[in-house]
Amino acid sequence: MDLRKTIADLYEEKTRLDRVIASLEQLAAEPPLVPFRVPHRGRKFMSPQERRKVSERMRRYWAGRKAAENSAVQVSVGSASAASAA
Repeated sequence: MDLRKTIADLYEEKTRLDRVIASLEQLAAEPPLVPFRVPHRGRKFMSPQERRKVSERMRRYWAGRKAAENSAVQVSVGSASAASAA
């Protein structure tokens, strides 16, 4: 067992550990470059043009739903009238 070689290896390891400790201390002392922000989920704001397009699209959608509902009611009422008349 070579005691001098073991001591030299331990000194090398100590030097390496000192460098690592110094770099970690430096990182701990510096403020983070980018502040940590939690992304928040919020409301998406629309421009007036987008709002107008959505409004027109929804107006057409509901008009179609109402027309389909009215035609379904007329068909069922018409078939009920025809059945009672016969």
